[in-house]
Amino acid sequence: MRTKAFLDYDQAELDRQYDQRAWAPNAIEVINRYAADSEAVRRRLGEPETHPYGEGRAATLDLFRAHRPHAPIHVFIHGGAWRTLGKRDSAFAAETFVRAGAHFVALGFELLPVATLDEMVEQVRSAIAWIFRNADRLGGDPGRIFVSGHSSGAHLAGTVVTTDWRAQFRLPPDVVKGALCISGTYDLEPVRRSARNAYVQLDAGMVDRLSPARHADNIACPVVVGTGEHESDELKRQARDFAALAERRGVPVRLIEGAGLNHFEIINTLASPFGLLGRMALQQMGLGLG
Repeated sequence: MRTKAFLDYDQAELDRQYDQRAWAPNAIEVINRYAADSEAVRRRLGEPETHPYGEGRAATLDLFRAHRPHAPIHVFIHGGAWRTLGKRDSAFAAETFVRAGAHFVALGFELLPVATLDEMVEQVRSAIAWIFRNADRLGGDPGRIFVSGHSSGAHLAGTVVTTDWRAQFRLPPDVVKGALCISGTYDLEPVRRSARNAYVQLDAGMVDRLSPARHADNIACPVVVGTGEHESDELKRQARDFAALAERRGVPVRLIEGAGLNHFEIINTLASPFGLLGRMALQQMGLGLG
């Protein structure tokens, strides 16, 4: 008799559902393209300004400035299963925003296993708070901060939009004015039960604290939730469920699916004002096509 590990999945299938590379045969090629495309963007735009927002070498952000004062700010939170990639791999979409008149921030933060997931979430939240408090100095508008995240970065973006900003940082509840959460995990319980927990090391308390789906009452901005067409059933379920929670909260939400795209390919559409995500992000920010 088959033993169920989560929902109707046995352990092997649950592990496959949370192994994104099992669903994308070109994963390595596409991941490598993030770095190459980011380097090409730096050649065109120039090296970004790097600003520390906290303690430690990883607590820095790369800022690509738009050529206008008091510009809106788009913050990108990279994926990589909470343990790989970085802000230097995250510049590939910068040109979309800079040319449309927005600052683009590629966020750096400590990764597993150097940091725990609790520490990573706190670091990302503190980065957004720092950007809000320092937006004027950066030439940005503190009233127009937007966030996007992909894969594990979408989970982190989900924790940002479900932050109790007043209680934790003494800031307004609507610090973030809009978010794109793409191909993420918003309830961590199935991750805790999967093979991935060998390195994420979640316990029940962490699942409750760090699952955006369990803190949806704090969402105070429009949210786009998306996946690629060729993703696991579980990531699609996670997207549907999180979008439904946001909708019940009464905030504007859009659930989207990138036709013909897998987990790693969909985020590349953020790098064009005509791409699925680039178009969504610019619309959310009230900007025309760049």
